[in-house]
Amino acid sequence: MILLLLVLVSLAIGSRALPIDVVIQALTDTEATVERSIVVESRLPRAILAVLAGLGLGISGVLAQSLTRNPLAEPGILGVNAGASLAIVVSVGFLGVQGFNGYVLFAFLGALLTTAVVYLVGMPRPGSSDPVRLVLSGVAIGAVLTGVGTALSLVKPQAFDQLRAWTIGSLQGRDSSIVLTLAGCLLVGVLVAASCARSLDTLALGEDSARSLGTNVGRTRILVLLAITILAGASTAAVGAIGFIGLMAPHAARRLAGAHTGWIMAFTALIAPMLLLCADMLGRVMLPGELQAGVVAAFLGAPLLIMIARGRKAVAL
Repeated sequence: MILLLLVLVSLAIGSRALPIDVVIQALTDTEATVERSIVVESRLPRAILAVLAGLGLGISGVLAQSLTRNPLAEPGILGVNAGASLAIVVSVGFLGVQGFNGYVLFAFLGALLTTAVVYLVGMPRPGSSDPVRLVLSGVAIGAVLTGVGTALSLVKPQAFDQLRAWTIGSLQGRDSSIVLTLAGCLLVGVLVAASCARSLDTLALGEDSARSLGTNVGRTRILVLLAITILAGASTAAVGAIGFIGLMAPHAARRLAGAHTGWIMAFTALIAPMLLLCADMLGRVMLPGELQAGVVAAFLGAPLLIMIARGRKAVAL
């Protein structure tokens, strides 16, 4: 109910503010009016995109924290954002790809390949599943890819312009056709994530205990990494590198849902879209122009990150 209310408020806020009753009328009335054009053609796809991207970033954050047993983890720690950024630089600067619809596929493929490399480097031995190795591999490879992407973007200025617009993280100016593609990717990612929920609960007890309960630790980690890549990769490719949503939402959900991963995912699927919608709406009203949602999310998330880092439970989940 709160999420639906926030969607309606999001449809009402903009360069031309509309009353809620006008928004509802524009959604239900088939008559071609200026208000209907504003709400249905411009603001509604943006609101739906915020809901979908928030869901993907939030659930991937739950998976990243559960996989690494680190409450400060988010998808970026596994190199997803760095891989997507490098792929955008290569596609724009060297392959001549133009426009968002052109490089979104490259961003997703970059995230997928990076996650695969992180897994291979972090778990080189059969049966190995040390989360510390995985985190270190993700941070190291992400740093290398970020450096390479920055160097290439300086060589190709047009790639730098595209990368700068993407890395800020924004819901503005996105094509409505992205919504269906993102929804399809998220459906697959959520199904994979849901299939891992019970295994992650047993894995939280320790790897030996998980194996004794019949959990295939290696298979679980591969599936979780795949889900993270699909959810975070598709969401990041669609709206840019919006940070902290995948960090804030799981912690809020954990306070409501307890320790069960499945319930944490369910609550996160509601909380994360609300956070991204609020960030987007605040960005529209904070300044005379518009402040990007990624910037607002950083302002909201940075204090939370400090609180978590200084808390007693920052060592492990």
